[in-house]
Amino acid sequence: MLQNFKAISLSYKKAPLDIRELIALDEISCRQFLQTLKDFIQASDILVLSTCNRTEVYYNADADYSTEIVKLLGITKGIQNITQYLDFFTILNEHNDAVQHLFEVAMGLESQVVGDMQISNQVKVAYQWSADCDAAGPFLHRLMHTIFFTNKRVVQETAFRHGAASTSYASIELIEELTADIIDPAILVVGLGEIGADVCRNLSDKGFKNVKITNRTLAKAQQLAEECKLEVLPFEDMVQGLKEADVIISSVARETPFFTKEMVQRLNVLSYKFFIDLAVPRSVEAEVESIPGVLVYNIDTIQNKASEALQSRINAIPKVREIITESIAQFNDWSKEMMVSPTINKLKNALEAIRQEEMARYMKKLGPEEAKHLDNVTKSMMQKIIKLPVLQLKAACKRGEAETLIDVLNDLFDLEKQSSEVQTEK
Repeated sequence: MLQNFKAISLSYKKAPLDIRELIALDEISCRQFLQTLKDFIQASDILVLSTCNRTEVYYNADADYSTEIVKLLGITKGIQNITQYLDFFTILNEHNDAVQHLFEVAMGLESQVVGDMQISNQVKVAYQWSADCDAAGPFLHRLMHTIFFTNKRVVQETAFRHGAASTSYASIELIEELTADIIDPAILVVGLGEIGADVCRNLSDKGFKNVKITNRTLAKAQQLAEECKLEVLPFEDMVQGLKEADVIISSVARETPFFTKEMVQRLNVLSYKFFIDLAVPRSVEAEVESIPGVLVYNIDTIQNKASEALQSRINAIPKVREIITESIAQFNDWSKEMMVSPTINKLKNALEAIRQEEMARYMKKLGPEEAKHLDNVTKSMMQKIIKLPVLQLKAACKRGEAETLIDVLNDLFDLEKQSSEVQTEK
């Protein structure tokens, strides 16, 4: 039976930030949503991916469950009228389209900042959640490991991952632009999740010296500060840090904005202060920008920079697509062979039953050495006999003619009857 892989995607390409942040899932919600999908849709493989730029569900099923998935997503997020956002989703119900899309997402071809290195790890984490939830079958296991191998090829054979043109690095380029006229700009990083920590590493690599980091979990801040040679600001002293900072980078993970207009107004801003909000949902209230001297940049305003690293990645895209095409072709060969695997096993069982039946007639007349020799000879004969049909089946898979050959073998060896008899004996 051929696979029916499908996908439903909400991404920056069709959905604005306010819609994406409304629907985004954190780890707890992702795991909960996975379990909900397992309970309510008939799918053999399920993968849920949620990042700042996309929320996607991949699943293997005969039926189209896209509308049901959106409704279940609404239940998970507590959004009663979520179907009003259906037009923001992209539905991929063709198997090849869904497989191609997941490859391109995992490689970074679909990222807002092309070649974003974080997405590869985010896909791995999503796969781990599926495995933990027992939502990954043989098809998804093979598909994900093919994707991981493809990613290694992209790293080794192309310049697509050269440089550091990730979302966090695009933020650094924005900071350089905003503070071009400021000597030794004061920078405060609030929130040290994956993207916040990556920003800190890029700030350190770029040589910014006047950088402070703060986080509710002090130990996490201290560990990162030691790694990047940065200064830790105790969370309770953050107000003073906000007053001193020229640039505030926020990646605070919470459902409602952390920085409100009221909070920022109390800072009595006397010169320009730049807020760069990398969180989804947004951690800086939109109204903050109405305060004189305060400018807010959210994740949608961080544009690709025409840097050498980014251009190098763009130039490497044709080679990346070539590698993906090769990997998908190999994966499809395996996927098609999965269809004939049950027939091969039935044929082996049928021939083994004949061998055992004939062996039983003569074993009592033979000594131990003769019996062992006869067993080896008949096994070798059976392996040679079955070799050609197996090769023909696999070749038929590649030609798309496997079903015809399966029917012929079923009729010749009465495999359905053989299979039912084996099941009865068990």
